[in-house]
Amino acid sequence: MLNMGKYEAVIGLEIHAQLSTNSKLFCGDATSFGAEPNTHVSPITLGHPGTLPKTNTKAVEYAIKMGLACGCAIAEDNYFARKNYFYPDLPKGYQISQHTTPICVGGNVIIKTSEGEKSIQLNRIHLEEDAGKSIHDVSPVDTLIDLNRAGTPLIEMVTEPCIHSAEDAFLYVTEVRKLVRWLGVCDGNMEEGSLRCDANVSVRLKGETTLGTKVEVKNLNSIRNIKKAIEFEIERLIHLKETGGTIIQQTRSFDASNDTTFSIRDKEDANDYRYFPDPDLAPFHLTPAYIDSISASLPALPNQLKVEWKTKYGLPDYDIDQLCEHKDEADFYIAWTKQTKHYKAAANWITGPIREYLHETHSNYTTLENAIPYLVELLELVESGQLNFSVASSKVFKGIMQNPQSPNKFAQENNLLQTNSADEINGWVEQVLAANPEKVAEYKKGKKGLIGLFVGEVKKISKGKADPKVVTQLLEAQLSK
Repeated sequence: MLNMGKYEAVIGLEIHAQLSTNSKLFCGDATSFGAEPNTHVSPITLGHPGTLPKTNTKAVEYAIKMGLACGCAIAEDNYFARKNYFYPDLPKGYQISQHTTPICVGGNVIIKTSEGEKSIQLNRIHLEEDAGKSIHDVSPVDTLIDLNRAGTPLIEMVTEPCIHSAEDAFLYVTEVRKLVRWLGVCDGNMEEGSLRCDANVSVRLKGETTLGTKVEVKNLNSIRNIKKAIEFEIERLIHLKETGGTIIQQTRSFDASNDTTFSIRDKEDANDYRYFPDPDLAPFHLTPAYIDSISASLPALPNQLKVEWKTKYGLPDYDIDQLCEHKDEADFYIAWTKQTKHYKAAANWITGPIREYLHETHSNYTTLENAIPYLVELLELVESGQLNFSVASSKVFKGIMQNPQSPNKFAQENNLLQTNSADEINGWVEQVLAANPEKVAEYKKGKKGLIGLFVGEVKKISKGKADPKVVTQLLEAQLSK
């Protein structure tokens, strides 16, 4: 039995996020996913002699956006270097990177854990180009190369070795994926390789400060696999410690079929990539004014909105977390609540009927932008008691989505507005009680919970028109006789 409790895991993560630019980092080749192999290439991608690369300004802007969102310091003077390391799927024979001179330094990402908020410290965010893709499972004898991805712009986000559990690593990657999507700098589609993660894992006795020998698990392409791989590695490394084995610094890969890792190669303590400034790419200077203009263009970030909505709107944490999961939903909520004070009700509508409607119709929030004035009116009808929520969500909302018009007009034309007329409601109450004499007898013997059944029955026969408060009052009066 392993004594897991006396050890501490130390984890550092490297996330590669493919930037959502239309063209590659140093040429105009397209970056769209799913094209025929080797069609998004040109003499620059193929590394032909005499070709000159040119830096993609939009990629630089996106890197700065991510850095600002993470609280990084932005380096004003930048250059790209050649990393001399053989990639079979990079025709130049070297990679162009900012590895040793990052555009973004420091910063952090806040995660929400069961123990409260934690700050995951970043070492840097830097720009670099991606390699192509080696395909090993098509031919039994050959490795095939697809260079469509070669030269695609990436940011690499490198944490400090400050993560101590697979769960925290899982939450960190989840938060980063949400953030890149929120900013629009990366689509975060791990299944397409747009977001990939390498995990550096070591273990040490609790209380020690020296880092243990680390292993690196490469190219983890799902958040679940990141968690599983780290869990497996922690247990494997502790087992080696406990049984007197030797931990070898090595690079490993994850086998998703059985949730284990396996060795790819042993790794030296340091690699000499012989970095030197790329002579074909001019250094670039970022002025404070340029950085400030990008900062001004940033949308409100989830953590900012969470504070604002809690203090200004009084929303509970659950609603806030739900609304901050996707930027299009948060933007819609912001636009809606500029025109109504029913903040909690609007949140309930978004996480309930509106999500359901968008799912059923395979549409998105842009289709609802012009409907906001109608939704403001619809919300007011429900909150003022003129319209039952069930009727409003199942009939009126869907009706005005199919044929945009005033909810009040639609409800009147279809006889859906709620009534609080005691005479009209009393007729429905008497009808329900007459039809349920046994339940009435049970109620009078003390089974007071049956009031809900009677209210529901009145709701049915009135087709949602009866005001529930008046119904309850009249039922209690009749049943007390």
